[in-house]
Amino acid sequence: MSNRPERLEPGSELQTDLGTLTVSSARPHNKRHLVAFDGIDDRSKAEALRGLVLKAAPLVDPDELWVHELIGARVVDQAGTDRGAVASVVANPAGDLLELTDGALVPLRFLVRSVPGERIDVDVPDGLFEAAT
Repeated sequence: MSNRPERLEPGSELQTDLGTLTVSSARPHNKRHLVAFDGIDDRSKAEALRGLVLKAAPLVDPDELWVHELIGARVVDQAGTDRGAVASVVANPAGDLLELTDGALVPLRFLVRSVPGERIDVDVPDGLFEAAT
């Protein structure tokens, strides 16, 4: 599943355990997409792909945060205090949370700047880290 429609543009390549598939066409259908691939021109060939995991190359988008780039990065607050490393990103209806190795949770909305895989600067309300202990 992807929220990036450019992944399904004609000519896009998707990787699978069986090799590369090239998108010939795609259209939305019932909250999913119907995708046709080059060389898959009959029902039996299409059925053989059922359940196959499709993978795409990472997109380069400077305006996006990628979970794999947040994991392991050090979180530094506005006072310059290193608060620890990001262990995971927790999905939350109110907004995703950075979970630090000590269990502290930092709402992603407090992120000010990020150096992928290295450092995340946050501007948090007073007492946020004290409440976590």
